[in-house]
Amino acid sequence: MLIGTAPQGAPARPAGEPGQEERVAARVAELEHKLGDPTDETNEVSYTRLLQDDEAGKISVAGERILDEAVLNADFVPRAEGGRLERIDTLVRVMRSVFRRDVALGLGYGVTSFMAGVNVWTEGDADQRARFARILLDGGKVSVAYHELAHGNDFVRNEFEARPQDDGGFLLHGEKQVINNADRAAAWVLFGRTNPAPGSRSHSVFFAERDGLDASTYRVLPRYDTVGVRGCHLTGLHFDDTPLPASALVGETGKGVELALRAFQITRSAVPGMALGATDTSLRTVVRFALGRQLYRKSVMDIPHAKATLSAAFLDLLISDSLSLAATRAVHLLPEETSVYAAATKYLVPKLLTEAMHELSIVLGARFYVREGEFGIFQKHIRDLPVLSLGHAGSAACQATIIPQLPRLARRAWFTDDPAPAGLFRLRDDLGEIPFGELTLASGRDRLSASLLAAIDELPSGSPEERVVHGIALKMMDELRQLQEAGSTLAPEDRTALASPATFALADRYTVLLAAASVIGVWQQARTAEDPFLADPAWAAAALHRLARRLGQTPPELPAAAEARVHEEVLRRFHDRTSYDLYDTPLAG
Repeated sequence: MLIGTAPQGAPARPAGEPGQEERVAARVAELEHKLGDPTDETNEVSYTRLLQDDEAGKISVAGERILDEAVLNADFVPRAEGGRLERIDTLVRVMRSVFRRDVALGLGYGVTSFMAGVNVWTEGDADQRARFARILLDGGKVSVAYHELAHGNDFVRNEFEARPQDDGGFLLHGEKQVINNADRAAAWVLFGRTNPAPGSRSHSVFFAERDGLDASTYRVLPRYDTVGVRGCHLTGLHFDDTPLPASALVGETGKGVELALRAFQITRSAVPGMALGATDTSLRTVVRFALGRQLYRKSVMDIPHAKATLSAAFLDLLISDSLSLAATRAVHLLPEETSVYAAATKYLVPKLLTEAMHELSIVLGARFYVREGEFGIFQKHIRDLPVLSLGHAGSAACQATIIPQLPRLARRAWFTDDPAPAGLFRLRDDLGEIPFGELTLASGRDRLSASLLAAIDELPSGSPEERVVHGIALKMMDELRQLQEAGSTLAPEDRTALASPATFALADRYTVLLAAASVIGVWQQARTAEDPFLADPAWAAAALHRLARRLGQTPPELPAAAEARVHEEVLRRFHDRTSYDLYDTPLAG
């Protein structure tokens, strides 16, 4: 490729200007350097200091100061508005540096602002986008308020009101609960009822700046005590007929549900991938324990079960990152299909990571319960991580997003769609700007699954590992055929959030198929890349073996050489201090 040119859909750049990959690699390296070695107890954001803050129920002051100095908020603001945000997958990579140290710092410092911002970047007018960007670039925070405890994930039934007034403005009335940073945010993105009638056209989204509100008409509710992310400022807001100008309305009146669901497509794709950083740290912590702990005159690492558990956790990270990669890049490349991929990622990735943490805790043994010292960070991460599966985008809500789409996918997409573009699986290829306006609620297409089917005729089968990949791909095709049959005959009552457990199980199996398609796609594209591990069929065979067993299949036997190769990589990355995701990124400590 000539200097100054870019792949189709990606912006051209002047000769000599760093490309997207160079920018994100430099940004990750910068954050790793500024945050420092978390195992160094003299570091003001060491694991020891972060654990002390967690015990005190406060967010790391030093951590927030460092992120302020690094202007992390700029990573949540599109480049067109003066920030650094250009790709969702690269934002995920940047945020892993924060999440691997402290989930509460990642959520509490800025991810909430990102979640709020997506609504404004998607439907806000030029003035709203500029004002939102200025708040963040000046170091402020913005909260997003969907939640009402009485209605859980069913936010269409929310009662919080934004009553339209004759002058075009609104009156805010009611409460929002469990809002991160509501007490210290410069503004709130609020989801409110603008019409008392039932249905999805009765809600709207508002960008309410604190400075413009009558302080005598609202109050911040007391802070909630939580088991996980104890440093996060989780509070609520109570409004008593608070006037809000017409200029606060984001998009059109009555289009709030549609806007929220489109915004979820980006946040559901991104946040689970950020959380890989926490499980990366947990795996690294247990590897350190296993290498240093003697048991039965051997190191714990020499015990076959412990060795297999560590390798399995590594594979779960690679599987999760493969699905996360496909979902985040789909925002750019397949925006009309992102709804189902985002929901699948938000459902399956936290599930895989939480299960991996549980298995790792068994290897750690009694030290799993210790909340301080060398292994204390594991206990914090295992408490913090499940928070990502809760809230307005919880597991059941994500399955409920997938279920209504199954019949249409079964009839129109599976076994007929064209495969996804190769760029969906290429880790470092450039992408165009985020097409906020092109996201749709459902399309009836699924080119990710089509990539799995197309790969079957292209997969090599020379080595034992390659034959395992090919054999499992065939089994996954059979699984998709069964899913097609079941999905096309779903009864009307099984196409809603009140569907039967069996239908929810179909959604679960579908997410595993999407993960398998992602793994195969990543390996196919990596075979000609520079990373020798990702080019090796060993990891793909082992990852697919795990997914096949998750579906209850009996996959071809995994060659011992594949298991050995995966374990060897676990040790290499530990000693080389590189990340346990697809990127093998150098880490500070």
